Amino acid sequence: MNLWPRALSLRLALLFALVGVLLLGAIGFYLYQSLEREIAWRDDQALLGRLERMRTLLDDSASIEALRQRPQLYANMLGNRDSLLWIVSDSGQVLIEINPAALAVPRLPRGPAVQLQDALAAEPARLAWLHVEHEGRGLTLIAGKLLAERSQMLAAYRLKLWLALAAGAVLAFLLGWLVSLRGLRPLRELAARAQAIDVQRLHLRLDELREVSELRSLSVALNQMLARLEDGFAQLSRFSEDLAHEMRTPLSNLMGHTQQTLRHPRSVEDYQNLLASNQEEYERLARMIDSMLFLARTAQPQASVNREVVDLHGLVEQLCEYFEGMAEERELQLVNRAEGTLQADPGLLRRALANLLANALRHAAPGSAVTVASQLRDGRLEVSVHNLGEPIGAEHLPHLFERFYRCDPSRARPGDTGGLGLAIVRSIMQLHGGSVRVESGEHGTRFMLLFPLGRP
Repeated sequence: MNLWPRALSLRLALLFALVGVLLLGAIGFYLYQSLEREIAWRDDQALLGRLERMRTLLDDSASIEALRQRPQLYANMLGNRDSLLWIVSDSGQVLIEINPAALAVPRLPRGPAVQLQDALAAEPARLAWLHVEHEGRGLTLIAGKLLAERSQMLAAYRLKLWLALAAGAVLAFLLGWLVSLRGLRPLRELAARAQAIDVQRLHLRLDELREVSELRSLSVALNQMLARLEDGFAQLSRFSEDLAHEMRTPLSNLMGHTQQTLRHPRSVEDYQNLLASNQEEYERLARMIDSMLFLARTAQPQASVNREVVDLHGLVEQLCEYFEGMAEERELQLVNRAEGTLQADPGLLRRALANLLANALRHAAPGSAVTVASQLRDGRLEVSVHNLGEPIGAEHLPHLFERFYRCDPSRARPGDTGGLGLAIVRSIMQLHGGSVRVESGEHGTRFMLLFPLGRP
């Protein structure tokens, strides 16, 4: 379950608040730790100073008993109810005691130097002690400070930090929301412009937002997408018109011939001629529908090919035998110069080469040769079909592989593919990750199938 809000401005505001909380929390934690260490260091220094002053008082007094008779000297030195003081003899006798919290006399280990330690009693305290020799006997000087006041001060400081952190989070969220609303204003303007574009206005483009580099690249990408959509929609419209035109011709022929025949009684031979003529139109429609279905299947994103190792020479030899009759009828010669192997779908490759061979045989000059050859060029395998004949105009070359495109529509023949043969060749090459090119001039017309050497 996605807990993030759908609005991008709110997401940015929450992220801004989260970053603000983390930053303020880190700073507050650092300040709190610094303050705690500073207070503890100052308290330790104060305790060490008290021990040193008590040691000085002992040295300046005639005896410990004289010091006990003047308690105002060290009582005034302590100065508050959080301070503790003990002077204990080696036998455990408490000689001097200032203990407003009535704590038990701590049992502390001896050492050659001043020592510091936290006392875990009814009330936590910080202790510092020192073992000294006075008038021939050992004494332990103990100075302490109750930690209740320090704990209360730190607790109050923590509360203020939490309140400041909460206020900072709310303020960061509000500021982040305002900033995101203002920062996303160009995006909303871009969305408003995009809403104005529909099927009737695909020619419109989004203005580039040059003041925002990220949105400028987005607007450029959207304009490129709109250009592709416009081109695809135009192709679809042209395809629909061409399809209607191509199918109208055989249907008009069928209806016209049938109506003409039915106007008067005819002989059996006339009806047979009519059925034979209709059969040719039916076959033309069937070829057109088959080609359209093939193009529709190959245009699907999930379309795939069954690749096998294909012997080019053997496959072309089979096609030459198939078209041998057509070549002899037009006094043409088929030349097979294809060599090597190729990773491709045999059926699709055979169909592509068959379309190119049929096209070459229809337009080749009588008495010439149609040559199928293969060679390596620029890291790709090129399979070409070449024929001598009337050159194709340069204005037609970019459109040859479009559906239903013909250089001369009036020269359509009963056995052709209805203007879909070269479109099928292009679709087959796209399925194989390759491409198809054409060049035409005084030396004839050459269609080239370019296959990548490795499997894509």
